Amino acid sequence: MKNIMQFDFLVDKEKNTLTIRREFAADRQLVWDAHTTRELLDQWFAPRPLITKTKSMDFRDGGHWLYAMVEPEGKEYWARLDYVKIQPIEKYTALDGFCDETGTLNPNLPRAQWDVTFEDLAQHSLVQTIVSYRSLADLETVIQMGMKEGMTSTLERLDDLLLKLKK
Repeated sequence: MKNIMQFDFLVDKEKNTLTIRREFAADRQLVWDAHTTRELLDQWFAPRPLITKTKSMDFRDGGHWLYAMVEPEGKEYWARLDYVKIQPIEKYTALDGFCDETGTLNPNLPRAQWDVTFEDLAQHSLVQTIVSYRSLADLETVIQMGMKEGMTSTLERLDDLLLKLKK
């Protein structure tokens, strides 16, 4: 039986934000590495049954991560994360958006700022992600697209990966 870990998914329609707080049974360095290393991201950053495929990643201020979430049948959903500011093992800020395989953003789908912080909790760690959208319509679009369900599944995959990495 898995330990019960904190998982909050809070919607603030006045500020057009999602706040996702998730506790992990691993130290902060390992959780940081899982969020910032291409080889590890490819093992967990997609809801089941999709997988992640990185095309390019340059984890630094001004860098980016271009990746696809791929269905078992092969259909690809491309996204681009542009890293704005990185403070190693503490936090990073990035702009997230849907795009094509070349990284050209889709102006018809929402783009958001992700502020991700990493905190020690005794033998565990806590990741807080605040996702800010330009408008209520953008926020509601991602909620309708299944953001909560997708994040729940994706973070469960991270739990599984962290257990394997700790052995």
